[in-house]
Amino acid sequence: MGEETSPLDSLRVNSRTSPVVGSSLIPIINKLQDILAPVGRELTNISLPQVAVIGSQSSGKSSVLEALVGRDFLPRGCDICTRRPLVLMLENRPEKPGDDGKEWGEFRHLPGKCFYDFSKIRREIQAETERGVGLNKRVSDKQIFLKISSPNVLNMTLVDLPGITKVPVGDQPIDIEAMIRNMIMVYIQQESCIILAVSPANSDLATSDALQMAREADPTGYRTIGVITKLDIMDRGTDARNFLLGKVVPLRLGYIGVVSRSQEDINNNRSIADALSHEEKFFNNHPVYSSLSGCCGIPQLGRKLNQILERHIRTVFPSLKSELNSEIFSVGKGLRTYGRALEPDVEKGVILLNILSKYCEAFSAMLDGRSQDIATTELLGGARIHYIFQTTFVKSLEEVDPCEDLTDADIWMAIQNAVGLKNSLFVPEVPFEVLVKRQIAMLLEPSLQCLRYVYDELLKISRACEAADLQSFPVLRRRMDDIMGKFLRDGLKPAENMIENLIEMESLLPKTSGNQGSLQTGIRALRSMAPKPAETKRLVASEKGLTAVQEVVHALTSEQIPQIWEEIGGLRDEV
Repeated sequence: MGEETSPLDSLRVNSRTSPVVGSSLIPIINKLQDILAPVGRELTNISLPQVAVIGSQSSGKSSVLEALVGRDFLPRGCDICTRRPLVLMLENRPEKPGDDGKEWGEFRHLPGKCFYDFSKIRREIQAETERGVGLNKRVSDKQIFLKISSPNVLNMTLVDLPGITKVPVGDQPIDIEAMIRNMIMVYIQQESCIILAVSPANSDLATSDALQMAREADPTGYRTIGVITKLDIMDRGTDARNFLLGKVVPLRLGYIGVVSRSQEDINNNRSIADALSHEEKFFNNHPVYSSLSGCCGIPQLGRKLNQILERHIRTVFPSLKSELNSEIFSVGKGLRTYGRALEPDVEKGVILLNILSKYCEAFSAMLDGRSQDIATTELLGGARIHYIFQTTFVKSLEEVDPCEDLTDADIWMAIQNAVGLKNSLFVPEVPFEVLVKRQIAMLLEPSLQCLRYVYDELLKISRACEAADLQSFPVLRRRMDDIMGKFLRDGLKPAENMIENLIEMESLLPKTSGNQGSLQTGIRALRSMAPKPAETKRLVASEKGLTAVQEVVHALTSEQIPQIWEEIGGLRDEV
């Protein structure tokens, strides 16, 4: 009597004796996955054929994937375990002389590091998940790429997506169900994607979340394969025959029934080979499923997936080729705009020096008005800065009202407070300086606004004078923008400090010499604030005193010092 062949061995035999199925097309797609993964976000219009595994939480998705690989390597537990999409590329490696037939896995984020211990693969998946989304049940659409090379697997690419959940736990947002559904729909809506909808047999298939989403994305059922798990724990007297035959929810690609390892089996370290043997015995000895061998068991699922994926690749390959050619042409066209590749370091240095020299010349030309491209619709460069100083700044100064918030009562009150207990013959100098300082400070804001206008214009000049050669070096262009921006920002604060210091200097020593007419006007303003008639006598004295002050100022401007003393002496006698 011949040796009995296990289901896992039959899967291995099939992978070795059927080299045509998926032996050419699927490896090419896997290589394209490797090439496009680093730039996938930039080539979102290209979608490669793959199998997306969807299902509700704890429906048995992970057990199905592990059974297809034949190794225990996925995180397991009673809570949500798959929190980031896991792109699993299975590569059938034909045995060669000297090949010991070892199986190994390699992560995209750890290139060149092969994991021969599959328990370490599980720990790395957990660690990478936690690095991306933390420890407390959050989910993310950022993919984890894992490639498994083995002589015992069939060529295919599968994507393990987070299970559909309805109640948020841990740090999950309140809309976690909608978030996961949207993430799943991104994958299964693509026409190049095969949908592997996993549903447990101990629940109503008509209410399956996986089949419901698959029907939304694939109304015709042309891309959907149904997998019914946990057939061994259905209620006694019931079976999934009608489900497997597609009489409840029809699918063109049909259903496959499997018996997965339970959580108790996993806790007891039951091997996958033992689980597959148990599955084979269960189906062979079952009165209903023994007649449905074509749609039961993990080996049958692996073969069917491999054949359907290859057939689907053949279908979408012409459009995929057209998309790739179009993208190659577009990228090549953009690449040619950057010019030829530079090899010697000396040549790179010469080109860099030439670019910087042209940049400096263009900057100076725009300031001095020597630019070759003279605009006729707006002021640019140095002309704009000149306009800011001569028109915008001057207008803002003219709009400053020197008497704003300064009333006659304020002036009178300041003079009285400066006199104190005694009467004063002369107008005190202190209130004048106090009031003038307050008004001079009003010039600060227009001056700082002018500075900001000039700063913005210099930034525009720095961006407008980029040499044409600089467009071929986007990194250099960004670096030059950063350097010029920092250079101008570094000069902005000292300029602000200088303006503030100038205003403060003018406030410390207001100019009081100059136009006598202005002084007379001030005197008339002071006279208008004369006291009541009861103080007429003092008013006359004050008026004479103010007239004397006017004469003193006149004398100072005409250097008539002797006359000053005569006036002061006469004034003293009158008082």
